[in-house]
Amino acid sequence: MKEVQCGPERLAEYMRMDEENSVTQAEEMLMVSNMQSRKPCRRSRSMVKECMQRIQAAVSSVVGLHWLCYVALGVLTALLSFCMNFTVAKLLRAHQWLYSHLEGHAVLQFLCWTLYPTSLCALSTSFSHSICPYSAGSGVPEVRCMLAGVELPDYLSLPHLFAKVVGLTCSLAAGSTIFLGKVGPFVHLSTMLGAYLYRLCASAASVKEGKPKQEILVVSAAVGVASCFGAPISGVLFSVEVMGTHYAVRDYYPSVLAAASGALAFHLLSVCGGKQETVQALFKTTYSTNLPFQPVEILAFAVLGLLCGAVSCLYLLCHRWILQFMRTNAILSKILATERVLYSGGVAFLLASITFPLAAGHFMAAKLSMNQLLSSLLEETQWYVVSQNASVQATGDTLWQAWSPSGSTVYVTLGVFLLMKLWMLVLACTLPLPAGYFMPVFIYGAAVGRLLGEGLAHASTNGVSSQGTACAINPGGYALAGAAAFSGAVTHTLSPALLALELTGQHTHAVPVLLATLLANALARSRHRPSFYDAIAIIKKLPHPPSLLRTCPKLLSVPLRQVVRVPTAVLESQDGVTSVQQLLRSSTERMFPVVDSHESGVLLGSVSRLQLEAFLHGHRHGRLDKKLVDQCSFQPVKIQLSTEATIKQAYSVLGAVREQCLFVTERGRLAGVITWSEINRIMEERHIPTLNC
Repeated sequence: MKEVQCGPERLAEYMRMDEENSVTQAEEMLMVSNMQSRKPCRRSRSMVKECMQRIQAAVSSVVGLHWLCYVALGVLTALLSFCMNFTVAKLLRAHQWLYSHLEGHAVLQFLCWTLYPTSLCALSTSFSHSICPYSAGSGVPEVRCMLAGVELPDYLSLPHLFAKVVGLTCSLAAGSTIFLGKVGPFVHLSTMLGAYLYRLCASAASVKEGKPKQEILVVSAAVGVASCFGAPISGVLFSVEVMGTHYAVRDYYPSVLAAASGALAFHLLSVCGGKQETVQALFKTTYSTNLPFQPVEILAFAVLGLLCGAVSCLYLLCHRWILQFMRTNAILSKILATERVLYSGGVAFLLASITFPLAAGHFMAAKLSMNQLLSSLLEETQWYVVSQNASVQATGDTLWQAWSPSGSTVYVTLGVFLLMKLWMLVLACTLPLPAGYFMPVFIYGAAVGRLLGEGLAHASTNGVSSQGTACAINPGGYALAGAAAFSGAVTHTLSPALLALELTGQHTHAVPVLLATLLANALARSRHRPSFYDAIAIIKKLPHPPSLLRTCPKLLSVPLRQVVRVPTAVLESQDGVTSVQQLLRSSTERMFPVVDSHESGVLLGSVSRLQLEAFLHGHRHGRLDKKLVDQCSFQPVKIQLSTEATIKQAYSVLGAVREQCLFVTERGRLAGVITWSEINRIMEERHIPTLNC
């Protein structure tokens, strides 16, 4: 009969049956429990498994099934991204059509402009929280925890996938009014797809799920970025920087393969959908390649990097403050706990009212979508010069005109945009719905660079001369560098520099873009400031030690003997049924240390919860006098930590070996147990002012 994992209450009930010599009835209850624990849709699951086994048999002679899984992951993620973009574009077009047909009726236009995104945000919050409460937010901090080795099974479930897809679609359809993106949630969606594909492949190959699951999650993180922008190389670099705490070189080739498959599929789908003529950059630019910038402009790009770094520090400070305020304020905490939909609708209505085109939105280019905002900011044209030339005829793309409305100049519009969007983006980050935050900061950085570029172009109308050669200043190049620098400073990464080049296909500005990103990162990382994702992990109290270690580096040198606690859930080798039963009732751990005796404390090995349940199950069949050492084979302790080891060393070992539990010993005696949650608890307790962090 198949063994069933039983809880403490059910075990106690079975023990009472044994005492009454009712073995037959106990076996019947075990059979019923086994039937109830079976997964639903057995016929459908068997058909899928049979299909996967046939595929595995067909391709095994040519290529391994796991390589096919990587390619399928890239293609499926790209298909999901394309379908989401298509749906969002239709919803945005419907909003624009309705707003334009109400021209001349200011009140109706206001209601259309505000209620449409308000309804979508309320729907996103309601749907996502009703299906899966964990689906709100970016999802990147949670994925980082899983890649570090922490198990968060609820974050990879199919209901979570469904809730995130629908909720994110509604959030994006709210448009630039709410000013949110999709990169973070899409990375999370990609990891869910990767985990599901891995389970299918493991089922087809008839193997158990194990450590390769971490590999598919790392690959999925790269695919998520590649399928959003069609940028495979920056996607892989993003997975290395943001996702992988201990990046294994063996994951590099699968990540590149899957990311390239996803990027190619995304571009081909865009060509088939009529959005692109061929496989090309998503935001194509036409900067001059002969003399893109003068050497003296390197200094201006360096100043831009420092400026973006300073603004990113202000943004991150406001972001951390509002997250902490939302957690500590009793009224807001109660509203977010009971009236999430009302809060989302209220904040969305406020943001939409401010961006109303007939009011303040007139000076913020509010009618442009997120893609149009970025495309216009990257234009090579000098807006101020063109706006002052009355003879210029509007031909083709006229997105720049949204930045130079009647009664205003491009400097006023860019200034108002930067001033208003800073606090509006901070406020939008508090919305309890699936949303990304990378694209908004990318656009914001482009606006910072555009403002500086327009100012320099206006100051030097004849261009910049060097060695007798004059070169007109390109404001779009400064926007490109500003986008990479600001987003890189916010996330503490360098991958946005490469992403900016892949997005535009513009490699002439590689050096100034990288320089600005490096300087912005240096300023943002100074004084151990946490990144955007680190702040979320700290506020949510996620078991991600690097987030706390970056904010308090003195924790790195704290020895384990000062913080580790002697475990209470410990077994002796001579323990019997009573001790095991009491331990299972009082503890929920899955692994228990076994010592020679409580007096000596010498560590002999470990035993799993399943082994202990099997030990109790064997006792019910008559073996009453057996001890634990007679029935269970103790697992040897391959890796032990000394009490003199530091917190940094403990974290590094846990992440490198991908274990959930390690034992701390002193001269062979058990001194404590280190788990991911234990490390997180230690750092939270030690993160106090006395450490002068």
